[in-house]
Amino acid sequence: MIIELPKSRGEIRHNFNLANLTWFKVGGCAEVLFKPADIDDLSHFLAHLDQTIPVHVIGAGSNIIVRDGGIDGVVVKLGRGFGDITTDFSNDPLLKVGAGALNYSLAQYAMQNQLQGLEFLVGIPGTIGGGITMNAGSYGSEFKDILHSITMLDRNGKKHIIHTDEMGFGYRHNSLQDWAIFVESTFNLHIGDQQKIKAKMDEISAARQTTQPINQKTGGSTFANPDGYKAWQLLDQVGMRGFALGGAQFSPLHCNFMLNTGNATATELEALGEMARTKILEQTGVELKWEIKRLGK
Repeated sequence: MIIELPKSRGEIRHNFNLANLTWFKVGGCAEVLFKPADIDDLSHFLAHLDQTIPVHVIGAGSNIIVRDGGIDGVVVKLGRGFGDITTDFSNDPLLKVGAGALNYSLAQYAMQNQLQGLEFLVGIPGTIGGGITMNAGSYGSEFKDILHSITMLDRNGKKHIIHTDEMGFGYRHNSLQDWAIFVESTFNLHIGDQQKIKAKMDEISAARQTTQPINQKTGGSTFANPDGYKAWQLLDQVGMRGFALGGAQFSPLHCNFMLNTGNATATELEALGEMARTKILEQTGVELKWEIKRLGK
Protein backbone atom coordinates (compact mmCIF):
# COMPACT_ATOMS: atom_id res chain seq x y z
CA MET A 1 0.00 0.00 0.00
CA ILE A 2 1.27 3.47 -0.89
CA ILE A 3 0.79 5.97 1.93
CA GLU A 4 -0.06 9.52 0.91
CA LEU A 5 2.04 11.82 3.05
CA PRO A 6 1.81 15.54 3.84
CA LYS A 7 4.55 17.87 2.67
CA SER A 8 7.38 18.28 5.14
CA ARG A 9 10.66 20.12 5.66
CA GLY A 10 12.08 16.97 7.19
CA GLU A 11 13.36 13.70 5.76
CA ILE A 12 11.02 10.94 4.54
CA ARG A 13 12.24 7.43 3.66
CA HIS A 14 10.13 4.51 2.44
CA ASN A 15 10.69 0.86 3.40
CA PHE A 16 13.58 1.85 5.66
CA ASN A 17 15.47 -0.84 7.59
CA LEU A 18 15.34 0.10 11.27
CA ALA A 19 17.95 -2.34 12.58
CA ASN A 20 20.79 0.17 12.55
CA LEU A 21 18.68 2.70 14.46
CA THR A 22 18.44 0.41 17.49
CA TRP A 23 21.05 -0.68 20.00
CA PHE A 24 20.17 -4.35 19.48
CA LYS A 25 20.82 -3.98 15.71
CA VAL A 26 17.88 -6.23 14.81
CA GLY A 27 14.48 -5.87 13.20
CA GLY A 28 12.63 -5.19 10.00
CA CYS A 29 11.66 -2.12 7.99
CA ALA A 30 9.47 0.88 8.68
CA GLU A 31 6.86 1.35 6.00
CA VAL A 32 7.74 5.05 6.29
CA LEU A 33 10.51 6.66 8.36
CA PHE A 34 9.95 10.36 9.04
CA LYS A 35 12.59 12.63 10.58
CA PRO A 36 10.82 15.96 11.21
CA ALA A 37 12.83 19.17 10.99
CA ASP A 38 11.39 20.54 14.24
CA ILE A 39 8.25 20.65 16.40
CA ASP A 40 6.28 22.78 13.94
CA ASP A 41 7.15 20.43 11.09
CA LEU A 42 5.99 17.41 13.09
CA SER A 43 2.81 19.21 14.17
CA HIS A 44 1.93 20.06 10.55
CA PHE A 45 2.68 16.52 9.40
CA LEU A 46 0.43 14.93 12.03
CA ALA A 47 -2.37 17.41 11.39
CA HIS A 48 -2.47 16.48 7.71
CA LEU A 49 -1.74 12.75 7.94
CA ASP A 50 -4.62 10.33 7.39
CA GLN A 51 -5.86 9.49 10.91
CA THR A 52 -6.11 5.80 10.08
CA ILE A 53 -2.34 5.53 9.56
CA PRO A 54 -0.52 4.33 12.71
CA VAL A 55 2.28 6.49 14.08
CA HIS A 56 5.17 5.26 16.26
CA VAL A 57 7.95 7.36 17.79
CA ILE A 58 11.54 6.32 18.47
CA GLY A 59 14.47 8.20 19.95
CA ALA A 60 17.95 6.71 20.28
CA GLY A 61 16.62 3.16 19.92
CA SER A 62 18.23 2.12 23.19
CA ASN A 63 15.27 0.40 24.84
CA ILE A 64 13.31 -1.16 21.98
CA ILE A 65 13.13 -4.32 19.93
CA VAL A 66 11.84 -3.80 16.40
CA ARG A 67 10.29 -7.10 15.39
CA ASP A 68 11.53 -8.84 12.24
CA GLY A 69 8.30 -8.19 10.33
CA GLY A 70 8.83 -4.44 10.52
CA ILE A 71 6.42 -1.64 11.44
CA ASP A 72 3.37 -0.57 9.45
CA GLY A 73 2.57 3.12 9.06
CA VAL A 74 4.90 5.96 9.98
CA VAL A 75 7.85 5.72 12.35
CA VAL A 76 8.86 9.17 13.62
CA LYS A 77 12.52 9.52 14.52
CA LEU A 78 13.21 12.57 16.69
CA GLY A 79 16.66 13.85 15.74
CA ARG A 80 18.69 17.05 15.69
CA GLY A 81 15.72 19.38 15.59
CA PHE A 82 14.67 18.05 18.98
CA GLY A 83 17.99 18.15 20.82
CA ASP A 84 18.30 21.75 22.03
CA ILE A 85 19.06 22.52 25.69
CA THR A 86 18.56 26.05 27.05
CA THR A 87 18.62 27.55 30.55
CA ASP A 88 16.55 30.32 32.13
CA PHE A 89 18.19 31.70 35.29
CA SER A 90 15.63 34.49 35.88
CA ASN A 91 14.23 32.70 38.95
CA ASP A 92 15.18 29.16 39.96
CA PRO A 93 17.17 27.59 37.14
CA LEU A 94 14.70 26.22 34.59
CA LEU A 95 16.10 23.91 31.94
CA LYS A 96 14.24 23.52 28.63
CA VAL A 97 15.19 20.35 26.78
CA GLY A 98 14.16 18.81 23.46
CA ALA A 99 12.85 15.25 23.61
CA GLY A 100 15.62 14.06 21.29
CA ALA A 101 18.44 15.20 23.58
CA LEU A 102 20.50 12.35 24.99
CA ASN A 103 20.30 11.73 28.74
CA TYR A 104 24.09 11.68 28.94
CA SER A 105 24.39 15.01 27.09
CA LEU A 106 21.88 16.66 29.42
CA ALA A 107 23.73 15.40 32.50
CA GLN A 108 26.99 16.82 31.12
CA TYR A 109 25.32 20.16 30.29
CA ALA A 110 23.89 20.42 33.81
CA MET A 111 27.25 19.64 35.38
CA GLN A 112 29.03 22.27 33.25
CA ASN A 113 26.43 24.83 34.37
CA GLN A 114 26.62 23.80 38.04
CA LEU A 115 23.04 22.48 38.04
CA GLN A 116 22.30 19.71 40.53
CA GLY A 117 19.79 16.89 40.21
CA LEU A 118 20.47 15.27 36.85
CA GLU A 119 23.57 13.27 37.77
CA PHE A 120 21.67 9.96 37.58
CA LEU A 121 21.05 10.46 33.86
CA VAL A 122 24.59 9.31 33.05
CA GLY A 123 23.38 5.85 34.10
CA ILE A 124 20.41 5.78 31.69
CA PRO A 125 20.91 5.20 27.96
CA GLY A 126 18.68 6.90 25.42
CA THR A 127 16.87 10.21 25.09
CA ILE A 128 14.88 12.52 27.33
CA GLY A 129 11.63 11.68 25.52
CA GLY A 130 12.12 7.96 26.09
CA GLY A 131 13.10 8.53 29.70
CA ILE A 132 9.94 10.52 30.38
CA THR A 133 7.76 7.95 28.61
CA MET A 134 8.85 5.18 30.97
CA ASN A 135 9.75 7.33 33.99
CA ALA A 136 13.25 5.91 33.73
CA GLY A 137 15.42 5.87 36.80
CA SER A 138 18.70 4.70 38.26
CA TYR A 139 20.73 5.01 41.45
CA GLY A 140 17.77 6.17 43.54
CA SER A 141 16.31 8.85 41.24
CA GLU A 142 13.58 8.92 38.57
CA PHE A 143 12.43 11.41 35.95
CA LYS A 144 9.36 12.31 38.00
CA ASP A 145 11.67 13.63 40.73
CA ILE A 146 13.12 16.43 38.60
CA LEU A 147 10.57 17.05 35.82
CA HIS A 148 8.54 20.30 35.85
CA SER A 149 6.42 19.94 32.69
CA ILE A 150 6.33 18.44 29.22
CA THR A 151 5.12 19.69 25.86
CA MET A 152 3.39 17.00 23.84
CA LEU A 153 1.60 16.69 20.52
CA ASP A 154 -1.56 14.67 20.13
CA ARG A 155 -2.36 12.55 17.06
CA ASN A 156 -3.82 15.63 15.36
CA GLY A 157 -0.65 17.64 15.86
CA LYS A 158 -2.14 19.88 18.53
CA LYS A 159 0.27 21.06 21.24
CA HIS A 160 -0.43 20.51 24.95
CA ILE A 161 1.57 21.45 28.06
CA ILE A 162 1.28 18.91 30.88
CA HIS A 163 2.70 19.40 34.37
CA THR A 164 4.34 16.59 36.31
CA ASP A 165 1.44 16.06 38.71
CA GLU A 166 -0.83 15.45 35.69
CA MET A 167 1.39 12.73 34.21
CA GLY A 168 0.26 9.90 36.47
CA PHE A 169 3.81 8.69 36.96
CA GLY A 170 4.41 5.30 38.52
CA TYR A 171 7.25 2.81 38.47
CA ARG A 172 8.51 2.77 34.87
CA HIS A 173 5.36 4.24 33.33
CA ASN A 174 3.12 7.28 32.95
CA SER A 175 -0.65 7.34 32.57
CA LEU A 176 -0.97 9.42 29.39
CA GLN A 177 -2.39 7.87 26.23
CA ASP A 178 -0.07 5.97 23.89
CA TRP A 179 -0.57 8.57 21.16
CA ALA A 180 1.07 11.30 23.25
CA ILE A 181 4.27 12.42 21.51
CA PHE A 182 6.66 14.18 23.89
CA VAL A 183 8.60 16.91 22.08
CA GLU A 184 10.00 19.14 24.83
CA SER A 185 10.38 19.20 28.61
CA THR A 186 11.35 21.55 31.42
CA PHE A 187 13.24 20.70 34.61
CA ASN A 188 13.47 22.67 37.86
CA LEU A 189 17.01 22.38 39.19
CA HIS A 190 19.23 23.92 41.85
CA ILE A 191 22.69 25.45 41.76
CA GLY A 192 25.20 23.00 43.21
CA ASP A 193 28.91 22.44 43.66
CA GLN A 194 30.37 21.46 40.29
CA GLN A 195 33.05 19.20 41.74
CA LYS A 196 30.51 17.27 43.84
CA ILE A 197 28.19 16.95 40.83
CA LYS A 198 31.03 15.63 38.70
CA ALA A 199 32.17 13.24 41.42
CA LYS A 200 28.70 11.70 41.66
CA MET A 201 28.51 11.32 37.88
CA ASP A 202 31.94 9.69 37.82
CA GLU A 203 30.87 7.29 40.56
CA ILE A 204 27.75 6.25 38.61
CA SER A 205 29.71 5.84 35.37
CA ALA A 206 32.33 3.69 37.08
CA ALA A 207 29.66 1.48 38.63
CA ARG A 208 28.05 0.95 35.21
CA GLN A 209 31.37 0.01 33.67
CA THR A 210 31.87 -2.81 36.15
CA THR A 211 28.30 -4.12 36.48
CA GLN A 212 26.63 -3.68 33.06
CA PRO A 213 27.52 -4.88 29.53
CA ILE A 214 27.50 -1.33 28.17
CA ASN A 215 29.86 -1.98 25.24
CA GLN A 216 27.73 -4.76 23.72
CA LYS A 217 24.56 -4.85 21.60
CA THR A 218 22.00 -4.58 24.36
CA GLY A 219 18.91 -2.60 25.31
CA GLY A 220 19.26 -1.71 28.96
CA SER A 221 17.19 -3.46 31.62
CA THR A 222 14.97 -6.12 30.05
CA PHE A 223 12.38 -6.38 32.80
CA ALA A 224 11.05 -4.01 35.44
CA ASN A 225 11.55 -4.99 39.08
CA PRO A 226 8.37 -6.56 40.54
CA ASP A 227 7.22 -5.37 43.97
CA GLY A 228 9.55 -6.82 46.58
CA TYR A 229 11.94 -8.42 44.08
CA LYS A 230 14.88 -7.65 41.82
CA ALA A 231 14.40 -8.88 38.27
CA TRP A 232 18.04 -9.96 37.96
CA GLN A 233 17.81 -12.08 41.12
CA LEU A 234 14.77 -13.92 39.76
CA LEU A 235 16.52 -14.49 36.44
CA ASP A 236 19.58 -15.79 38.26
CA GLN A 237 17.43 -18.04 40.43
CA VAL A 238 15.94 -19.88 37.42
CA GLY A 239 19.29 -20.27 35.65
CA MET A 240 19.03 -17.57 32.99
CA ARG A 241 22.40 -15.89 33.63
CA GLY A 242 24.40 -16.48 30.44
CA PHE A 243 21.60 -18.57 28.91
CA ALA A 244 21.43 -18.29 25.11
CA LEU A 245 18.84 -18.89 22.42
CA GLY A 246 20.38 -18.64 18.98
CA GLY A 247 22.23 -15.33 18.89
CA ALA A 248 20.32 -13.93 21.88
CA GLN A 249 21.72 -14.25 25.39
CA PHE A 250 21.17 -13.02 28.92
CA SER A 251 24.38 -11.30 29.93
CA PRO A 252 26.72 -13.29 32.20
CA LEU A 253 27.68 -9.95 33.79
CA HIS A 254 24.17 -8.62 34.53
CA CYS A 255 21.44 -11.11 33.73
CA ASN A 256 18.67 -8.49 33.38
CA PHE A 257 20.44 -7.33 30.21
CA MET A 258 19.82 -9.24 26.99
CA LEU A 259 22.53 -9.30 24.34
CA ASN A 260 22.72 -9.72 20.60
CA THR A 261 25.92 -11.74 20.52
CA GLY A 262 26.39 -11.05 16.82
CA ASN A 263 23.68 -12.64 14.71
CA ALA A 264 20.49 -12.58 16.80
CA THR A 265 17.08 -11.90 15.34
CA ALA A 266 14.38 -9.89 17.05
CA THR A 267 12.34 -13.09 17.23
CA GLU A 268 15.13 -14.82 19.19
CA LEU A 269 15.48 -11.91 21.60
CA GLU A 270 11.77 -11.75 22.33
CA ALA A 271 11.48 -15.55 22.57
CA LEU A 272 14.36 -15.63 25.08
CA GLY A 273 12.64 -12.99 27.18
CA GLU A 274 9.32 -14.85 27.09
CA MET A 275 11.08 -18.09 28.02
CA ALA A 276 12.51 -16.37 31.09
CA ARG A 277 9.13 -14.90 32.05
CA THR A 278 7.51 -18.35 31.80
CA LYS A 279 10.19 -20.03 33.92
CA ILE A 280 10.00 -17.40 36.62
CA LEU A 281 6.19 -17.50 36.75
CA GLU A 282 6.19 -21.31 36.98
CA GLN A 283 8.93 -21.56 39.60
CA THR A 284 8.24 -18.51 41.77
CA GLY A 285 4.72 -17.33 40.96
CA VAL A 286 6.10 -13.85 40.09
CA GLU A 287 5.19 -12.32 36.74
CA LEU A 288 7.89 -10.17 35.16
CA LYS A 289 6.86 -7.24 32.98
CA TRP A 290 8.92 -6.12 30.01
CA GLU A 291 10.77 -2.84 30.40
CA ILE A 292 11.99 -3.03 26.80
CA LYS A 293 9.35 -1.93 24.31
CA ARG A 294 8.64 -4.31 21.44
CA LEU A 295 7.35 -2.74 18.22
CA GLY A 296 6.06 -4.13 14.95
CA LYS A 297 4.88 -7.49 13.64
